[in-house]
Amino acid sequence: MGLVYLEHALTVCKADALSIHDCFIAECGSCIELLGWGQASKVTDNLIGAGPAGHSIYAENHGGLLIASNNVFPRGSSSVHLHGVTRSSVTSNRLHSFYPGMVVLDGSSSENLIGSNHLLRDHEPWTPFLDIDNGRDDDEGLVRLEGSDNSVIANHLSLAVDSARVRPAGRRPVAIRVVSGSGNYVANNHVVARDTSAEASDSCFEAQVGAMLTTDASQRLDTTTVLVEDSATMTTVVDSGTEGQVVLDRSVNAFRATPEIGAR
Repeated sequence: MGLVYLEHALTVCKADALSIHDCFIAECGSCIELLGWGQASKVTDNLIGAGPAGHSIYAENHGGLLIASNNVFPRGSSSVHLHGVTRSSVTSNRLHSFYPGMVVLDGSSSENLIGSNHLLRDHEPWTPFLDIDNGRDDDEGLVRLEGSDNSVIANHLSLAVDSARVRPAGRRPVAIRVVSGSGNYVANNHVVARDTSAEASDSCFEAQVGAMLTTDASQRLDTTTVLVEDSATMTTVVDSGTEGQVVLDRSVNAFRATPEIGAR
């Protein structure tokens, strides 16, 4: 199906073995909303893009949900938001956002796999949307976990952010933030953060393509790759950031740093 210019493109309640596959769902307020509860469903191989106040992919109280091989565009408030979802997978998706809070797990979402996704966070380049965002600060994380026994493995996270526009000022952007729960596992994630100067344009297509193709930058951006809050315990962080990039309490969590070039 092709769905455009709708306030709520596709809303399904109490889904059992639902398949949303090979659709174009974009330029909508919210794109896919799986409400109530559900099981054994999948959202695969779709082109998706919601508005700044809406959901790109949202699911609540689902088990056995597969979200895979989707291409999610800006400007949704989040790319994937799971609330109270358990034993589900978010894998091999390409996710692009102009705001933090791209992948959000809350409502005690547990035993989920977030693996082998590519996340790109950069700035809004189209003039009419320059002052619009989702209200989240940069230190809230691109991936945000509230739940237990989740795995965040082998994801590539690209941040192309102007250091002068980081919010709150003076804080380091956060790539992966573990807010609460126990037994979460964060391993082999690669974070590339660049300090860039975004250029706005009146042409939406040209501005977005130009921004995505630009990889040259004057310097690396100082970033916290993984932040584990005090309310989260028994978290394991492996090869997802150097000693200076990962923040956690080592008395209640396990950590192995990514080796630094030239370090002995």
